[in-house]
Amino acid sequence: MLRPRSIKEIAERKKAGTQSFDAAVREFIDTWQLMHSEAWLSAIEDEPPPIDPLRDSYLGALAEHLALSEKLQAPAWTEHSSRFLSEPYFAGGLESLKATLLVESPLAFRRRLIFISANALSRPHQPEELIDTNGLQPIN
Repeated sequence: MLRPRSIKEIAERKKAGTQSFDAAVREFIDTWQLMHSEAWLSAIEDEPPPIDPLRDSYLGALAEHLALSEKLQAPAWTEHSSRFLSEPYFAGGLESLKATLLVESPLAFRRRLIFISANALSRPHQPEELIDTNGLQPIN
């Protein structure tokens, strides 16, 4: 199975039960790093189907965060009320991490009351000479 190429595809895979949400997000971030800048907007523009409040908010935050990081306009769907939590969510669930997560969480996530670590969205970069840009898959 190829990596997800859009935010919408993350939700579709989760809903279909073909991939866990976390794995799909990680693989999409890998894909994002390999995309040419012309493909970025199409990867975030289509609204994903609803899953549950946390994941719906997370995908809105992810799309906004990626757009902001590349100086793109965030898609309008990211501002819908269904893309915001009403109660805070702290990744990891440990009380001792809350202060760190409050400080480190990217703006798009904080706006939605989702608090993650600064490195939660980091992924290792593939050396460019090992990338097949047509298929977005590493060359073995």
